[in-house]
Amino acid sequence: MTMENSDTKPSTPSSPLQTTSSPTSWFSGIVRSRSAVAKTFNSASGDNFGGGCGPINDKHQFRGVMFKYGPKPIQVAFKTGDYKQQVIFIGGLTDGFLATEYLEPLAIALEKEHWSLVQFLFSSSYSGYGISSLKQDALEIDQLISYFINKEESEGVVLLGHSTGCQNIVYYLRTNAACSRAVRAAILQAPVSDREYKATLPGTAEMIDLASKMISEGRGSELMPRESNPDSPITAYRYHSLCAYNGDDDMFSSHFSEDELKQRLGHMSTTPTLVMFSMADENVPEYVDKKALVNRLCRAMGGAEKVEMEHGIHSLSNRVEEAVKSIMEIIRRDGPKGWEDPWS
Repeated sequence: MTMENSDTKPSTPSSPLQTTSSPTSWFSGIVRSRSAVAKTFNSASGDNFGGGCGPINDKHQFRGVMFKYGPKPIQVAFKTGDYKQQVIFIGGLTDGFLATEYLEPLAIALEKEHWSLVQFLFSSSYSGYGISSLKQDALEIDQLISYFINKEESEGVVLLGHSTGCQNIVYYLRTNAACSRAVRAAILQAPVSDREYKATLPGTAEMIDLASKMISEGRGSELMPRESNPDSPITAYRYHSLCAYNGDDDMFSSHFSEDELKQRLGHMSTTPTLVMFSMADENVPEYVDKKALVNRLCRAMGGAEKVEMEHGIHSLSNRVEEAVKSIMEIIRRDGPKGWEDPWS
């Protein structure tokens, strides 16, 4: 099965259906069209994006397996490679499949080390984040890991979070869910404060007050006005969680004291953790001292490792090679060699 980025324009093979004078039947025309598509597909699979059996067919095209991991229609995952160790990518707000540019070269690098890359959808994917929560996300992440343990005999997973996906990892590991024991390492790429970013936008303070009022009236599950969050419907609870001081999503803010950060992040000390911080992250306000912040985050996690991505933007689309190298270093070092059986 191939997953293709929607911004890639597929080639259009010539087809008898396009020639009105063709004497052949419409059915034989369809058969020949499919044959032409197959030839184009086979030709593409032999280029430098992974060859005939690698995880990448062509640019923005992944080869792998799509499957259901839970009962909801949205609970679909896509896996490249058929291995017993999985790197699970957790995207940020509005993300879904193919969220960052480093996923393609990462899939190729993981294939060489006999790891699978997993991209998945959950209730918060795309525009769903506004009516979901970190708690709901954690339940669905646990279902995904459970699938790999019970259906594919997983030997362990590494969680790779991007942006708000970092909050998902921190929250999930705090739950001590049964399947969280299978998490061998965590990688936090662009762990930034949604609250501090939102505070730079006009009207946020007024909307926080409205969300607080609605929550106090027992209307936390009701939707906020459209102008509060134009790209997605959002409940009063989730708006408050993302935008208010000490909301459930508020984990990486520079305003927190050392003790406050430790309260939020201290449990990460039991999991090997890498913090990948983009030093030119456009979602971090200019007043924030990024070097000081990343050091404080790592200390709060009990001495997590750090990689400062110089000139890197939020998605690291301008530092793809460095991103993959940093990720692979922790995979190779903290991989299955020397791991204890999580179920022993």
